[in-house]
Amino acid sequence: MHSSDKVVNELNRLLSYELAAMDQYFIHSEMYADWGLSKLAARIGHEFDDEKGHAQKLIARMLFLEGTPDMVTRHPINIGKDVPAMLQSDLDVEIAVGQALREAIAICETEKDYVTRDMLVSLLDDTEVDHEWWLRQQLGLIQKVGLENYIQSQM
Repeated sequence: MHSSDKVVNELNRLLSYELAAMDQYFIHSEMYADWGLSKLAARIGHEFDDEKGHAQKLIARMLFLEGTPDMVTRHPINIGKDVPAMLQSDLDVEIAVGQALREAIAICETEKDYVTRDMLVSLLDDTEVDHEWWLRQQLGLIQKVGLENYIQSQM
């Protein structure tokens, strides 16, 4: 089923964010594991898996729409040097993804591609309600209990 080039272009733009988020979560998870922060490593590893699932949905939809997924282009990543910087850079990616999803949803509505729109709304819900919320919560905990106590709780 051929779709609007605008929709496929937006799906590729979103894919660049999801692939970058995967890369960033992957390295952050490995860094946490190396530092002995097993709880953070496991949770960020879960986020990596979620981003992979998002990328798979975008790719499957593009293929259905007879588009070509761009697996090369990546949104820039920011690897943190410590726990707060890593959590903040992950939050920054999720905020950017959320904004890109809202823009893509608007384009899908303009192009009358409501099936793609609904899929993107689901991804937006996951991005805002699960990923972004959890990262904000962790940064808030660091403020409330202090970095040392937070780090100890993640071992």
